[in-house]
Formats: sequence, structure tokens, C-alpha cells
Amino acid sequence: MILKPSGKLIASDIEFAEGLISQSKGLMFRKGIAERYALVFILSAPRSVSVHMLFVFFPIDIIFLDSDKKILALKTLKPWIGLTRSPQRTKYIIEMHSGSIERHKLCPGDSIKIDRS
Repeated sequence: MILKPSGKLIASDIEFAEGLISQSKGLMFRKGIAERYALVFILSAPRSVSVHMLFVFFPIDIIFLDSDKKILALKTLKPWIGLTRSPQRTKYIIEMHSGSIERHKLCPGDSIKIDRS
């Protein structure tokens, strides 16, 4: 689960992309994702990385977190043409259903809890 500090549920269907292949593939070639779905990328070390939408057929929201799981930045990317670079110090990247940022009222500086159980 992914939770706000208040305990409010942000995502309940979570997949982790920790290896090179799963991180390179991301959401490519999927038809869509559920509203409560999140793909969590765990980077080997905090850094800035590029995120592209090549072969992603639907818009997504992206949350960039530091090592303490505080939100550094939030982005919405369009299918196929979306491209962005994460802030320096990014340790976690969460890709979610488009509209999640607004629906959960997420803001830079907010903390997020990621529960792998």
C-alpha cells in the first residue's frame, strides 16, 4: 500500500520495479492501469533520471520522492510524447493513474509511506 501520513490510501495495487529490465520497461506496452495501481521504481542511489512515455498508451501521474519518501516533484505526462527529468536526489519514482495527484491532493514536501506487505 501507499499511504499519506494521515493514513489515507493512495494506492493498493502496487508493483515494484527494482531491476534494470523492469525499470527500463516500466509501463510500456500496457493497455492501461487501474485507478488504485502504482508502479514504484527504487533507484540504486539518489540521482536525477529521465522518464519517457515511449510505447505508453495512456497518460500517467508521476511522483518523485527523496530517500526519506518526501515528495520532490509531481508531473503528469501524456502518452507517447511525454518526457521529463526527475529532480536531483530522487530515490523513488511512483507512476500512477492520471488524476491521482489531484484526487489525493499531493504536494511537494508531503511524505508518503510505502508498505511492501
